[in-house]
Amino acid sequence: MPELPDIAAYLSALEPRVLGKTLLSVRIQSAFLLRTAQPPVASVEGQEVRELRRIGKRIAFGLDNGEWLVLHLMIAGRLHWRAPGAKLAGRNSLAAFDFADGSLVLTEAGSKRRASLHVFADEAAMEAIDPGGIDVLASSLEEFRAALMAENRTLKRALTDPRILSGIGNAYSDEILHAARLSPIALTQQLGPEEWARMYSATRQVLTEWIARLGAEAQGGFPEGVTAFRKEMAVHGRYGLPCPRCAKPVQRIRYADNETNYCAECQTGGRVLADRSLSRLLGKDWPRTLDELEGLRRR
Repeated sequence: MPELPDIAAYLSALEPRVLGKTLLSVRIQSAFLLRTAQPPVASVEGQEVRELRRIGKRIAFGLDNGEWLVLHLMIAGRLHWRAPGAKLAGRNSLAAFDFADGSLVLTEAGSKRRASLHVFADEAAMEAIDPGGIDVLASSLEEFRAALMAENRTLKRALTDPRILSGIGNAYSDEILHAARLSPIALTQQLGPEEWARMYSATRQVLTEWIARLGAEAQGGFPEGVTAFRKEMAVHGRYGLPCPRCAKPVQRIRYADNETNYCAECQTGGRVLADRSLSRLLGKDWPRTLDELEGLRRR
């Protein structure tokens, strides 16, 4: 799922292309995309885009009639800048937003249709969909700590809860926890002052670094390679590869459609965290340390 740095890159690329430009038409190919009936989507046609805004992991277009278009890309949704009037070819093409100089095309890979488009009558109605998480880059250490300590949750779940923090998902939470040298299953209400300082600093550092990196890429052209897996990442999507800090193999915890990647040496004191499915299978034979894990692999 595109997260805060990815959305920031999209906004950076969209600004010179659509801000101050008239949205000529909206073409929707998937009946599952549009999630609101009033105002009708046709009401935004012929309106000028006066503002672009990020709402969590959503992209919002403010129009000069006061209405808002809000796109949520979910896991597999992506945006593309095409020639004016670009055809919506193939089952993955969901919609096109036509401007005089080009068409913004929304695609979604896979068979599940999770991406969404909402039309809101005004800013107040649009803001009602904001989950309410704080913007870490605009928050103090005290505000950051208070938000995450409201409930006693694991750091991984707290970081990725949109009601707590805005715009952070599976990929960047892994990177933040690695940078902070903290376990993904550590509980928020058990961290000490020094650990909170590391967590806060790492969160801001990782997000700032990736916003700058992806923003620089967007200056060279519209972002076409938006992905949760980048070779420059320290641990996310790098299971079995060496940790860039200690060279030990990156570990993972798999659950549902997601996985958490971490370095046991740097983040959990050498302890291998139990993978739900494998630990059930292996029971007492589940390795507790990196040495035990390597021994299991050599059998």
